[in-house]
Amino acid sequence: MEISFKEFQKIDIRIGKIVEANYVIESKNLIKILVDFGEIKKQAISGLLKWYKPEDLLNKLCVFVLNIKSRKVMGIESQCMILAAEDSKGNVVILQPEKEIEVGSCVR
Repeated sequence: MEISFKEFQKIDIRIGKIVEANYVIESKNLIKILVDFGEIKKQAISGLLKWYKPEDLLNKLCVFVLNIKSRKVMGIESQCMILAAEDSKGNVVILQPEKEIEVGSCVR
């Protein structure tokens, strides 16, 4: 499915710094993360536990979608979404900027 450039521009993609990361009790897959975007902080619930421990994510700058509709995962609100890439073998890596950049920076 293709979307127009105008539709793509509606997606708020920003760099955030993970300031807290914790295991989600009773889950084998989920990590609860708190992300600093400069002016605001948002919480994300992500199924990254197979590839990352919470402590591995602390203080990392990553790419997030901010204006995705909030939803509850195992009763915990997820307010944004971390972006990751998955290869044909099922390996997953989080997307990170190549250099240091200010938190809250827009991805264009």
